[in-house]
Amino acid sequence: MSLKKLLIIEDEASVAKQLKWGLSKHYDITIASSADEAGPFLASGAFPVATLDLGLPPHPDTTREGFALLEKSQGRSKTKIIVITGNAEDENAVRVIGMGAVDFCAKPIDLSLLNIILARTFRIYELEESNRALQRQNAQSSEFCGMLGVSPGMTEVFELVRKVSANDYPVLISGESGTGKEMVARAVYELSGRKDNSFIIINCGAIPENLLESELFGHEKGAFTGATSRRIGKFEQADKGTVFLDEIGELPLALQVKLLRCLQERTIERVGGTGTINLDIRVLAATNIDLQDAVAQGGFRKDLFFRLDVVPIRIPPLRERSEDILILANYFLREESKALGRGRALFSPSACASLLAHLWPGNVRELQNCVRRALSVTFDIIINSVDMGFDEPDQVENDLQTLKTARENAEIKVVRQALAMTGNNISQAAKLLEVSRPTLHDLIKKHRIDLSSV
Repeated sequence: MSLKKLLIIEDEASVAKQLKWGLSKHYDITIASSADEAGPFLASGAFPVATLDLGLPPHPDTTREGFALLEKSQGRSKTKIIVITGNAEDENAVRVIGMGAVDFCAKPIDLSLLNIILARTFRIYELEESNRALQRQNAQSSEFCGMLGVSPGMTEVFELVRKVSANDYPVLISGESGTGKEMVARAVYELSGRKDNSFIIINCGAIPENLLESELFGHEKGAFTGATSRRIGKFEQADKGTVFLDEIGELPLALQVKLLRCLQERTIERVGGTGTINLDIRVLAATNIDLQDAVAQGGFRKDLFFRLDVVPIRIPPLRERSEDILILANYFLREESKALGRGRALFSPSACASLLAHLWPGNVRELQNCVRRALSVTFDIIINSVDMGFDEPDQVENDLQTLKTARENAEIKVVRQALAMTGNNISQAAKLLEVSRPTLHDLIKKHRIDLSSV
């Protein structure tokens, strides 16, 4: 088996020789004695890991060149950098980690300690490469109009969106807060024949009731105090396009009557107007409440409900689509890290377990905020449960288990986690677990893991 490639950036020949002698048994060593020499090596992507002496020529007695090279490589190179320097001040250690270095080792170098750091760093690199490969593999199957999901529930949503986009019937999108109802509405619009015309979003719960009718249908000059000019309403602005009525359950009963007429007759009247205006619009609506219950309690018109509920699309809450949790979490971690201009980050096994165990009452929005919180409180490359505001898994579990039960539960959890991360791809899951395909099949059979529910 070929040795792993390691780049050593070190200007002192004696130290470089010591490192090469001590590490050549396990690594294919390349030496660079300056930042100019090291730059092309780092940019090549050929080296998973590099060690970096901060004191480099032409200023070997300062850390200037080392920090400059580290800053230059941040975000541009996949190489994981371990900083090695004679200056072991805590201030520099914190600074290099914040700039994206994986670890920090002081001179004189303890080769046994460095070997441990190197093994850990190569493992981090391999995990990132595996994660990138899985993301590329799942990109086509898990992404749909900006939405991510491989679960049966989301696959069904995606298929419904494809179908309803081909016609102009009203669509009623239901789901808990934070599930992505607006994204589904936008997907229907973008796949429809109206995509080149307006997409008007109206939040029925955010507009004061006394202004809502004018906001929706417009008004004529002098229609009421303060109406100093004609106003074109949202529906009229959406002519030939699509209107999305978010939080439709908050629409007052009086306006429900006018909306019903608009849907039935395809006309509106501006407030204070005398003539009707013909419109060609498609109406999409969304709600996070049960409209049938609202109808039963008299808070929503039954005839309007049936008019809107031609094609219902229910978005499942995140707790019902556990196989999407790690896909979404890794996507948010990658995108938020990129937006912050910081190095790559990974979830620890305990963080993955916490993500899968949480019930996510705030759904996808809560998950994204959870990732943002973690990136706000730590600069480490590994994101732990505590960083996201969770207790560590061993602090959550208070009931004493037998060793056999604990081992079986751990096996079930890690198998389900690997399957979820790979979209039930047995070969990829086996690679993550470092077991053979037959062994993974045996574990699935042993623990009666239903792949459709993972």
